[in-house]
Amino acid sequence: MSTAAEPPRLVTRPQALAAGLVDDEIRRRRRRGQWTTLQRGAYLAGPGRPDRRQRHLLAVEATLAGLRVPAVLSHASAAALHGLPLWGLALSKVHVTRQPPARSADEARLRSHVARLGPDDVVDVGGTTVTSLARTVTDLARAAPFPVALVIADAALASGRTSPDELRACLAAGAGTRGTRSARRALLAADGRSESVGESRSRALMIDAGLLLPDLQVAVAGPDGRLIGRSDFGWRGHRLLGEFDGRVKYGRLLRPGQHPGDVVFAEKLREDALRAEDWGMVRWVWDDLAAPAGLVAGWQRALDRGTH
Repeated sequence: MSTAAEPPRLVTRPQALAAGLVDDEIRRRRRRGQWTTLQRGAYLAGPGRPDRRQRHLLAVEATLAGLRVPAVLSHASAAALHGLPLWGLALSKVHVTRQPPARSADEARLRSHVARLGPDDVVDVGGTTVTSLARTVTDLARAAPFPVALVIADAALASGRTSPDELRACLAAGAGTRGTRSARRALLAADGRSESVGESRSRALMIDAGLLLPDLQVAVAGPDGRLIGRSDFGWRGHRLLGEFDGRVKYGRLLRPGQHPGDVVFAEKLREDALRAEDWGMVRWVWDDLAAPAGLVAGWQRALDRGTH
């Protein structure tokens, strides 16, 4: 069984010098490909290639180590540490928050925010001081576009580590802060039943388009009461089911020793059984989300064909 490669190790210039290396040796290791530059004064040692989240967290480690004045990791950087989805978030800079009267700053690799942080707004994750999950979600919901905010809020609720009440209370504590109205919209729409970024993005598109909203994770039973299947979305009044077909979904459904083709075939049988019970089905994939007008029109046509 194959395992994912270990991410490379972070080495800062001060660490290298303290270990007895000199700048010429650092340059030689870079030329030989033994080390790669993460950012100024920080290098990655080892053969592994970090993914987007890992690379940002390595940048977080390097940046926090170089701060003269400690700060609280926040915003997109906090999202990365909390394991939230990073879709739509820029990770070119490390984000921190400091209490007033500090001043905000936007540097090449560091974005310093200034805001009041209550005792419940700050937690420790693996030795790093970071905004709490609820505070991270509300901070991003104030600043990010609605679809991005909904993806993040859905995932936070789905994790079971926060609740709608906690998110609303955190938002209310910062009443009057810029972006509160747009954040409130995202938090009111958030639903922990959403199981993927694609499902949350789809729902954001439905909301923005003013489409009749479906129920989520809809279970359909046959005449004998036995479960036929479950669908990501369901418009019960129209007997219409919706499925976002992300590639990851089929991977999740795989049992040990099962071939992906077996899962696809089982999905086909499930859909046939649902159609036999007079349920319509509409499916879409990642590429469809890139053409929202056509996708919304397709959803509306399917609803119009449904039972009213």
